[in-house]
Amino acid sequence: MKPVHILGILVIAIALIFCAGCTNSPSAPPQSAPAATIVPTVPTTIATPVPTATPFPNALAMNQLATFGKTDRTGTATVYKVNLVPDYSYSDPTFNSPHVQSQAGDALGIQKGYNTQKPTAGNAFLFVYVRLANTGTKGLVAPSPGQFIVNYDGKSYSYSSVIDSTVTLANIRVPQYDYTIGRGGVSGNINPGDSNSADGFLIYEVPASIDLTTAALVVQLDTDNRAAWALG
Repeated sequence: MKPVHILGILVIAIALIFCAGCTNSPSAPPQSAPAATIVPTVPTTIATPVPTATPFPNALAMNQLATFGKTDRTGTATVYKVNLVPDYSYSDPTFNSPHVQSQAGDALGIQKGYNTQKPTAGNAFLFVYVRLANTGTKGLVAPSPGQFIVNYDGKSYSYSSVIDSTVTLANIRVPQYDYTIGRGGVSGNINPGDSNSADGFLIYEVPASIDLTTAALVVQLDTDNRAAWALG
């Protein structure tokens, strides 16, 4: 072969190699995928239902009867009325007498009207009307007024008595429970028969903001029976 031909073949081969290098450029390094954005999971808050407030476990409704006693000495008790007032008026024949008023010092004159009893600041008077009947055949021991407790907001309130049995409260037709079972109300006896029922009111000084729907009157009727009534 002639040297010219050989030289031409070499030039063509070199050109082909050069072109191959131009077309096969090195590939770019692979790019990593962007990191995923992590969104923190916010826990879903589920509202817990608020239970309905109960004044006292197993509290009876107004006018519902509770039974107590044994054999031939049995009875029923109930709460039939509740009234919350800022104050109350009463008439006391003893206080209104000229003699007692003269002993008080300054002459007040004879007060023919009613006197007003006010609670301490922020309080009110709660009147609770109770009725106990003897359903047996023998005399029944009645719970004392001190056994009737108003329960509200985790606190207990004891009754407060009027001055004596001669006191008359305005617009109230029944006596205080104390004096339907005996003077002083320490203990008492209820005879058989509906007409001998102990029907009267008890007074409690309670917060003026009391919510009667969550208040109850609780009483230990005897050694085996306790009852509670919702007051609202």
